[in-house]
Amino acid sequence: QVQLVESGGGRVQAGDSLTLSCVGSGRTFRNYAMGWFRQAPGKEREFVAAISWSDSTTNYADSVKGRFTISRDNAKNTAYLQMGSLKAEDTAVYYCAADEITTPRAMAIMTRHDYEGQGTQVTVSS
Repeated sequence: QVQLVESGGGRVQAGDSLTLSCVGSGRTFRNYAMGWFRQAPGKEREFVAAISWSDSTTNYADSVKGRFTISRDNAKNTAYLQMGSLKAEDTAVYYCAADEITTPRAMAIMTRHDYEGQGTQVTVSS
């Protein structure tokens, strides 16, 4: 069974940092772009960041540029999202996703993914 499992969420204060992890299992994610999306209460799911398999090309939503960094360790089938200078509006459930043979730019507008995790809650108090 192929799974993506997120971890690292929690409750922090505005201005704090937090790092999320997404571990894939059940297959290798070679040639899969990996990304992070989030959904706040009462809002639609939105793109946060994505990274390619091969050359680590990245793409970020404007709202997180300069504050968040996506990375991956292909040997560990793991993607990370380092979040800094957190704001109350970053509060959401964060989901990890993986899509085969796509680009980080294309992943930003995809609404369905080959694989998706169950999410991890991030709460930022102001």
